[in-house]
Amino acid sequence: MARINYNYLKLPGSYLFSTIGKKVSEFSEKNPDKEIIRLGIGDVTQPLAPAIVDALHNAVDEMGNSDTFKGYAPDLGYDFLRNIISEKDFKDRGCDIDLDEIFVSDGAKSDCGNIQEIFGLDNKIAVCDPVYPVYVDSNVMAGRTGEYMPEIERFKDVIYMKCTKENDFTPDIPDEIPDLIYLCFPNNPTGAVMKKDKLQEWVDFANRNDSIILYDAAYEAFISEDDVPHSIYECEGAKDCAIEFRSFSKTAGFTGLRLGYTVIPKELSTGGEKLWPLWARRHGTKYNGAPYIVQRAGEAAYSDEGRKQIRAQIQYYKENASIISEGLKRAGYEIYGGVNAPYIWMKTPDDMTSWEFFDYLLEKVNVVGTPGSGFGPSGEHYFRLTAFGSRENTLRAIERFGNL
Repeated sequence: MARINYNYLKLPGSYLFSTIGKKVSEFSEKNPDKEIIRLGIGDVTQPLAPAIVDALHNAVDEMGNSDTFKGYAPDLGYDFLRNIISEKDFKDRGCDIDLDEIFVSDGAKSDCGNIQEIFGLDNKIAVCDPVYPVYVDSNVMAGRTGEYMPEIERFKDVIYMKCTKENDFTPDIPDEIPDLIYLCFPNNPTGAVMKKDKLQEWVDFANRNDSIILYDAAYEAFISEDDVPHSIYECEGAKDCAIEFRSFSKTAGFTGLRLGYTVIPKELSTGGEKLWPLWARRHGTKYNGAPYIVQRAGEAAYSDEGRKQIRAQIQYYKENASIISEGLKRAGYEIYGGVNAPYIWMKTPDDMTSWEFFDYLLEKVNVVGTPGSGFGPSGEHYFRLTAFGSRENTLRAIERFGNL
């Protein structure tokens, strides 16, 4: 008899955004005349930059010519993309990351979920609380987290590092030493950032204890302040303890194209074993590479014209974030984030729970956000809004907040 992976049954309820989608669909069916403004899921709304569209067209034409047709991509990605990533994202910032240390994929979400496969099940993970659900859920599926304890909304064998307004939504070094440390900055969901001196403390901690930091830098393009690192490799010693994930989804609007990459330094090892060969084997065994046309589009994002166009789009979303932040402040709400990230983290009014506020917003003003409790117990009484909506909908949503 075939047997399922019973670890999947440990996951409480459905995936956060699936639950939101179901609630919104049910509301729409009952209220077909209501126009809903969605500021929940962090999906972009601006079309691809012209330089990227041109690159896609050119690459499609190549695929239609026998002389330039491409089949399977190289395991780690095409050199033309990895080389420009190495130069523009790292070496220009003083980080010595070679193209051979860059693994191109279909997105940071996939890599953040899959990276745990190269580590043993006896590793203990530490996550920020609140946290992007994929970090925890993928480890639950693997069998690394122990049983779920509904009374405290936590898994038994996970180290939860509270991120609250008292510590500026950045985690303190835990008393218990974790083996794998998930960090995401600029942060999803809180929009918080970690200054370089604080991040250096984590790098030093990891090196002292032979821990590995799994650093999600998907939102680095939204950083506005000078003392906030764009890469963990800006910290001394990070190549000895850190893996970094990057995404084109929010940076260049590739949510519908799918492209990202993971950096694993050649010297990175734990327990005497280097991690680069393990990820290379996993990558080559389970993945056939991002499409050629998408990798050419990614390359165009680094061209002078592409960078100019993408910066304009990022500025558009940052202005949306400012509109949301200032509008909520005027309406009397307590808000955080929205400066170095496309997310605004707001306190729910009148001590409402996150899901109570979700239902209240949906029913009263037809605006959708994301309940903070869906990101972990410390997210209770908070609510996430994204700046990725259209300008028109962003302004209308804030007007509706003012009418509450």
